[in-house]
Amino acid sequence: MNTIILRTVAPPITALMLVFSVFVLLRGHNEPGGGFIGGLIAASALAIYGIAYGVAAVRRAIYFHPMALAGFGLLLATVSGFLSVFVNVPFMTGLWIYPSLFGVEVPLATVISFDVGVYFVVVGAIASIALALEERESD
Repeated sequence: MNTIILRTVAPPITALMLVFSVFVLLRGHNEPGGGFIGGLIAASALAIYGIAYGVAAVRRAIYFHPMALAGFGLLLATVSGFLSVFVNVPFMTGLWIYPSLFGVEVPLATVISFDVGVYFVVVGAIASIALALEERESD
């Protein structure tokens, strides 16, 4: 699809959707959202950009191969689960640390790193499928 309207609105809509996907990711443990839904929103943003500008533009925009993103996400989610085993608690038990950043105590958990891993798995897998389908369709 090569319309001037889509090409004009695709970049700001893509940026807005990516920011919203990060918002959904970060609020997702205690409220609706999380890594899976955030990843779907981000993959949808990349699909819109791909429809407007083509597969090559999306591949340049994300810099890494989508399956590399999925692999990184799977590694991050797995490591987040195994950290609890090293502390002698059951697998996938949430662990919390409270580092101080500029005098403010910031609670960090393995739960958020697991959600970020799921986010990357979903973005990588769905983007890879969408880009493969779009490449096949344009041939």
